[in-house]
Amino acid sequence: MNEKEHSHVTSFGYEIIRDHVLASILGKHEKDILYWAGKDLARKFPLYSMEEAISFFQEAGWGKLELEKTSKDSAHYILETFNLPQSGINRSHRLEAGFLAEQQQKIGGYETECYDELVKKTGMVTFHIKWDLKSSR
Repeated sequence: MNEKEHSHVTSFGYEIIRDHVLASILGKHEKDILYWAGKDLARKFPLYSMEEAISFFQEAGWGKLELEKTSKDSAHYILETFNLPQSGINRSHRLEAGFLAEQQQKIGGYETECYDELVKKTGMVTFHIKWDLKSSR
């Protein structure tokens, strides 16, 4: 088996667990649980800067993350996902949103939330990270 075939098998196995098994187990609470699981992952895999999130996403197989813009209390990222537009799967990206929220909260020191939106036309996911400058952790 060459490297490309191995990568495809790994991706397929990941997609089965992520898109089918977890959805069945978590049911109607899937999005909430995945968000908190993402926050927990961020605590287990702490980053020293948000720039590191780009390579983390790539290595985790979550897709190509790109910072679109920032302001004093928010940041917008775009995620180019792998294999989703052609697969027809409507995957929740709350795991990634929780991960980004917790990393930003740890790095910035402010209460932080992250909202995700799938742009079906392009297969891209947008993340809007917002932190409260009035609250420090």
